[in-house]
Order: sequence, then structure tokens, then C-alpha cells
Amino acid sequence: MQNPKVKMTSQNAKIEYEIDAAGRTLGRVASEAAKALMGKMRPDYTPNKRSNVRVKIVNAKKLYMRDRKKIQKIYKTYSGYPSGQRTESFQALSARRGAGEPLKRAVERMLPRNTFRTARMRNLIISD
Repeated sequence: MQNPKVKMTSQNAKIEYEIDAAGRTLGRVASEAAKALMGKMRPDYTPNKRSNVRVKIVNAKKLYMRDRKKIQKIYKTYSGYPSGQRTESFQALSARRGAGEPLKRAVERMLPRNTFRTARMRNLIISD
């Protein structure tokens, strides 16, 4: 795992991690960001407290992904109605919503499904 750049002003202030995604795979960048958002990179980690961590991912357009996987990777959504399942490839999702959307979905699905999830996702910044 690469060492991210860390900025810290005081003990209780927000910590900012900057992760460079250039040339790295989607899953490795997403898992590093998810760990940082949960606060697991800090020695004072507790699962029942919100961590003051902000994660910024740069160069999302330069993520490494094989050409075959760009077509074969499928994202599914379901509206709840009959025949309401929609599928979309990685390539189509990136073209429609931007290069950061697949990365955002990967990080969100790696976080625990509890009340802190939305607050943690607000602290994720993805720039192309």
C-alpha cells in the first residue's frame, strides 16, 4: 500500500488523506480510501465513533483497467418494480456520470452499512 499524503493541524482537527489513483486498479484505490474514511489508519480508531478524516482521490481518469473489463464490468440497479432491473457497463457509467462515479460506488459499497455511511461518503472528494 502506498503511503498517502497526510495533513494534520491538531489532535482533534480533520485529517486529510490524498490518494493518487494514476496507474492503480479500482479495487486497491477504493479499499485504501474506505479504510481511511473509517479511521482505521489512526491509532485511536473506535468503530462506534465518527472519525474526522477527509479523503481526496486525484487522477481518477488515470485508473488502470483492462479494456475487456471496461466492457464486461456490469453495474446493476433495481427500482423495485417488475422488470425494473437496469444494467450498465463500466464504460457507459464512466461516460454518463464521469470517471469518478465507479470509484465512488466501489468505496461506498466497501463501507459498513450503518448510520455513519452517509457522513463518511460526504468526506470523500474525487477529482478527475
